Amino acid sequence: MHRARRVLVVGIDGVRLDTLARVPTPHLDTVADSGFLAPVTVAESTPTMSGPCWATIVTGVRVTKHAVWSNDFTGHRLGVFPDFTTRLARQDGRRTYVAAAWEPLVTVADGGPMFRRPPRLTHHAPAADTPQAWEDADEATVRDAVAVLTHEDPEASFVYLGAPDETAHHLGCGTAYEESIAAADHRLGRLLTALRTRPTYADEAWTVLVVTDHGHRDEGGHGGASEAERTAWLACAGPDITAGARPLRPVRHEDVAAQVYAALDRTPDSHWTLDGTAVPTLPQAVLLDMDGTLVDTEPLWLDAAREVAAAHGHTLTDEEGAGVLGRTCADTAAYLATLSPGAAAGRTLETDLEDTFLTAVEKGVRLRPGARDLLDRLADGNIPAALVSASPRRVVDAVLKTLGAEVFRTTVADGETDRSKPYPDPYLEAAARLHLPPGACLVVEDSPTGIAAAEAAGCRVVAVPSATPVDAAPGRRVLESLAHLTEF
Repeated sequence: MHRARRVLVVGIDGVRLDTLARVPTPHLDTVADSGFLAPVTVAESTPTMSGPCWATIVTGVRVTKHAVWSNDFTGHRLGVFPDFTTRLARQDGRRTYVAAAWEPLVTVADGGPMFRRPPRLTHHAPAADTPQAWEDADEATVRDAVAVLTHEDPEASFVYLGAPDETAHHLGCGTAYEESIAAADHRLGRLLTALRTRPTYADEAWTVLVVTDHGHRDEGGHGGASEAERTAWLACAGPDITAGARPLRPVRHEDVAAQVYAALDRTPDSHWTLDGTAVPTLPQAVLLDMDGTLVDTEPLWLDAAREVAAAHGHTLTDEEGAGVLGRTCADTAAYLATLSPGAAAGRTLETDLEDTFLTAVEKGVRLRPGARDLLDRLADGNIPAALVSASPRRVVDAVLKTLGAEVFRTTVADGETDRSKPYPDPYLEAAARLHLPPGACLVVEDSPTGIAAAEAAGCRVVAVPSATPVDAAPGRRVLESLAHLTEF
């Protein structure tokens, strides 16, 4: 089923990473647990000020390109390097939305606006430069954002919360600052609830990013080069990221806009000269199909099905042959029985299929291109791997002599769960044996049958088609070869 891709970016100004360890932030934790939360080090060339950092975040280019060097944006190059809401609206006709209280972000104050032309905009300036006035402004901002996110249909949104930063400036990084961060997290929760209560939520695939621009000194204030000021962070969750994923490289502010484009399946134009890229991540575990994915046994299985069908009086057509790929012996036997009314009982067909297939496998199997490198990479990275197959245990054990049983933490064969593929049971069983939620696991499959099982289990999927074409979808990437999985 097609699901419409949507993105929400929530920018919370001036939140120290170490403070998050002390302050209860259950809604931010939900995002982090569903994807990742990673530190971001502000580049040495970038002043640790809100203007330069937010410009890098929303444009995807560094300060030398966007030329926002301070909180006065005069002299900027945001017309050449626009924010993602403007670029998506102007170049692709996308519906985008921005909600912010800080005036230079959305008005001409101090050389703004940073967000040049989003089609939909909410602005509530604080009544005074006080912590409470900023809390009130953030509250009004979120109230309007909740209404827009619930009842309208922006494809990419940015909501800015500024109270924590202003509180630190006035009162330092003490109790009041921590209370403001907790209040910002509560507002984040309301935004997430707005997404979940959308009438069309079930038909949508949402990516959520929560990011801060810089840290603060203990006494409050920033702009210097201390570790506290230069340490920011990004949390990200979405259909293309496994729960508890681990970024493969340091995360940068310029990656946020690139992540937005990737979440919307928008390939950046080379003329944009983005400095950021979508963040590559490693899952907590990888669950691998066997036939057609790791080993080139699909032709052997198809030949076995044809041989058994012929022995029972039926010539299997190419179309009928496609219907047996990824299926268990039992399912295939039942299928063949419908094609050969005079065939023997289903159990006899099943035994014939298993014996014929096993004989072919025992003569030797070839690994699919990239399979060995992938298994070695998982072992080197200490990433748990499981083998999840629709083949009988005898066949799995025969193939393991080639693959090496030691590379898998566990293996699941046909008949070892109540139901086999296309039902989710085998993948649910493998995740349970690894003591992980299915959402933390990446499945590698080649057939629509196996993909259906993995997605029904709640796993993210990489499809490497062998005999049947597969379309990309939210939560599913399609690659030409297993070798692409090792190109980290």
